[in-house]
Amino acid sequence: MTPFEQTVHHYLTHLYGPRAGEVQRRIGQHLANFRTASTASPPASTAGHDAPTWSEKDQWVICYGDSILDEGTPPLAVLDTFLQRYLGDAISGVHVLPFFPWSSDDGFSVIHYREVNSELGEWAHIQTLASHYDLMADLVLNHVSRESLWFVDYLTGSLPGRDYFIEVDPDTDVSQVTRPRSSPLLVPISTRRGTRHVWATFSEDQIDLNFENPDVLLEFVGILLFYLQQGVRIIRLDAVAFLWKRLGTSCIHLPETHTVVRLLRAIVDEIAPGTLLITETNVPHAENISYFGLERLAKGAPDEAHMVYQFALPPLLLHTLTRGEATTIQTWLNSLPVLPEQCTYLNFTASHDGIGVRPLEGLLPDHERDALLELMHRFGGFVSMRSNPDGSDTPYEINITWFEAMCGTRRGPDPWQIARFLCSQAIMLSLQGIPALYIHTLTGTLNDVEGVERSGRLRSINRRRWQLDELALLLESPSTPTHDVFHALHRLLEQRRQEPCFHPNAPQRVIDTPPELLAIERGPLRNGRRLLALYNVTDGKFDLAHAGDALNQALTQHHWQPLDPLTAHHEETLPPYAVRWLAAET
Repeated sequence: MTPFEQTVHHYLTHLYGPRAGEVQRRIGQHLANFRTASTASPPASTAGHDAPTWSEKDQWVICYGDSILDEGTPPLAVLDTFLQRYLGDAISGVHVLPFFPWSSDDGFSVIHYREVNSELGEWAHIQTLASHYDLMADLVLNHVSRESLWFVDYLTGSLPGRDYFIEVDPDTDVSQVTRPRSSPLLVPISTRRGTRHVWATFSEDQIDLNFENPDVLLEFVGILLFYLQQGVRIIRLDAVAFLWKRLGTSCIHLPETHTVVRLLRAIVDEIAPGTLLITETNVPHAENISYFGLERLAKGAPDEAHMVYQFALPPLLLHTLTRGEATTIQTWLNSLPVLPEQCTYLNFTASHDGIGVRPLEGLLPDHERDALLELMHRFGGFVSMRSNPDGSDTPYEINITWFEAMCGTRRGPDPWQIARFLCSQAIMLSLQGIPALYIHTLTGTLNDVEGVERSGRLRSINRRRWQLDELALLLESPSTPTHDVFHALHRLLEQRRQEPCFHPNAPQRVIDTPPELLAIERGPLRNGRRLLALYNVTDGKFDLAHAGDALNQALTQHHWQPLDPLTAHHEETLPPYAVRWLAAET
């Protein structure tokens, strides 16, 4: 066996015991077919296994395939035109949220994994996007729509889907299972064999798949390779933490789940070097970063995800900028492990989902969390709940647009919304990792309350669909917040992509400062260059004379030159929510 084959066999033995050899043979067939039959362009990068290709130029946008509409044109084509016209090479990648036929959850109840939703376009549009930008696509592997052919097979007792789902006796105690929702875990289904209860972690329309059946794993290996053939470079493993189930446990982060991630990592490293695997696990911070596989560093390179979402960042930034204190986020940033070169974070403030509350566990006292939730209610947001083993409900996520969340502080709305908003984005852009901006962050979108009323789903508050002509008018009208926000962010993105200290692997250090100020140093690089990012996180002026010995020493040790395009640089007083980026060569 080659080293790759030995690795795969080891993982499959953990998952399937004596069946490992047969499963490996069938995976080998998938890989052979990929090598010989693929007619699509290869992934954008051909880097070696231990050297992911990312740089300071990596800056991504998150959007739906129909976030921007123009009558008579397929939405995926509209998206490509918009990105090229208004952002160009200021971004390097785009995450198009599930663009497959779906039945609910705005795409995450997938009916068919190998088709493009005809209302969005076709595979040619996806391939065009992938030719212009690094394309991220979702591998929605935990669950499937009950309208899928696999589930129809289950209902009728036909192959292959007959054994793809998890039946559980309704009297079984499932109280230990970690829940991300408040809906029942077991859903009654009428089949030809009578009523059966199947596992459904997220909703009654999203039926969990049974990965104890190796045929399910093989299906997704084939789907993964198919996406790579279409030009996808970044694979997002949606809700992967819940993948493997074992009654009597929490059914989250089980060892077999980590092994599946390691297996997929080994496959993409072997078949398409330069492909990036990113895990989506909206859980407490320590659990989230476990998907790097850092505990196995002593035995070699990390062997799970290349990237994990930095889920603790959005709620901590909300707390920082509405509370006017940076101490909490400083403590968290100081706790982050030093990552090997093969791993990095995906930094973001908002996404298609809400702002997760679970990542605050252990980082923010409950009374501060509750004060933050109440404030978001005052700013027009909602809070989604999840069920606990004892039957109680606790907050799971905040549903609000990021722009509306920045409209004030604990004292209420104020005139500093845009400045506060831009400060939040500048902080995110300056942290170690790759930044991703949700389309509605770029456009400073307001809460879509009508969308919530139409859909009945709280997450619709942050999923508005723009008409291209309406959005273009706002972007080109200097008097609108949309114009001011978009063009300020565009300038920040342009500045960031030209600064080597923002390379995802550049060292990061938090400088000790008073609570009103956040100071982050990136670098030094091998040539001695370093960057200093200063942020006033309050609605009052801050005098740098009171910044403390550590920052004053850093300021006097080097000859700093201003970089950031948002504020003046030489004053000793920072205005409210001021952003100051400075660089020095030695």
